[in-house]
Amino acid sequence: MAAARTPMEAVAAAAAAARLALGGSMSAVSRWERDRGRLRVLVNDGELAPGEEPQPRNEVYSVADFPEIVEFLHGRWTEGGEPHAWVETADAGGPVNGGPYCHQRVAALRRRGRSSCVVAPIMLHGLAWGELYVARATGKPVFDRADAEFATVLAALIAAGIAQTERLAEVRRLAFTDPLTGLANRRAVDARLEEAFERHREEGAPVSLVVCDLNGLKKVNDQLGHAVGDRLLVGFGSVLSLCGAELPGSLAARLGGDEFCLLTVGVAADEVVRVAEELCERAKRLGLGDGVAVGVASTDAGIGPVQSARRLFRLADAAQYRAKALGSERPVVAGRAGAEDPVVRLADEPPGTETERRRFRGRG
Repeated sequence: MAAARTPMEAVAAAAAAARLALGGSMSAVSRWERDRGRLRVLVNDGELAPGEEPQPRNEVYSVADFPEIVEFLHGRWTEGGEPHAWVETADAGGPVNGGPYCHQRVAALRRRGRSSCVVAPIMLHGLAWGELYVARATGKPVFDRADAEFATVLAALIAAGIAQTERLAEVRRLAFTDPLTGLANRRAVDARLEEAFERHREEGAPVSLVVCDLNGLKKVNDQLGHAVGDRLLVGFGSVLSLCGAELPGSLAARLGGDEFCLLTVGVAADEVVRVAEELCERAKRLGLGDGVAVGVASTDAGIGPVQSARRLFRLADAAQYRAKALGSERPVVAGRAGAEDPVVRLADEPPGTETERRRFRGRG
């Protein structure tokens, strides 16, 4: 679990390891969705019955059919105030270890050709987070009290692993998210751009960047206050996210201050330009500020070979500056503004020139 990169990978690792440790034929980890009153199976591992999937999309069970999960903190099957695992068997003998008898679980064991199961509550922050379920096939020895005690320990280890994974996920979210708008931040854009260019070099997938600069933010801040200015930034961020949803796999981000961008990979340049035009139209209707200056650069837009994320950023930035200088209400597209365009030519200056330092300060 510690080596997992995502929460789902951590849960899958937990299910597989618990199954092996308990000598089960299959295992599952489920999450209790309290607001909906149901158990959602996140992962199944091992010998699966018909209808069971390794990572099911919609395998859910009403808590009304499994009331014991609601009683994880109560009842005669707790020791020292902490819930422990219990065993159910497919025969008519009832549960082992004095645990709750659940007719639905017994029926499921029989239906799926399993002899017994051990169910362990997963507790997180003092609440029932979900459960670990491990079953053995018909013909295998049934689980006993020692297995239940071991499953209780495993569930505690899984809970610790889930807590650690959730903390790491929150750290990653904070590291790659703009706190005001909830969009991605510059760090996330840089990371995604590198991945995009890897795909561009390997597969030829087009990479496009839409760079936006909100017009009139300073005026709004000076005349109406920063709280209203923040509302403008958040509003435009929502518009950017809405337009980006039309481009599969796109990343909407705030670069800082009044600058935003939209990054796409695998989408034709003409489609990106169409969405950029829609973005300009929607920005005019925000009711605050003076619209947006938008520049577009794409490896698929006739601008010649673009082999680095830095160059694509410079081209998009130059196009955005041209849009701002012209007061254009439409996006300016790098490579389509004409060779005489003095601002577009800025993108072709060698790195380190005075113009580049002035125009592209802070662009990496």
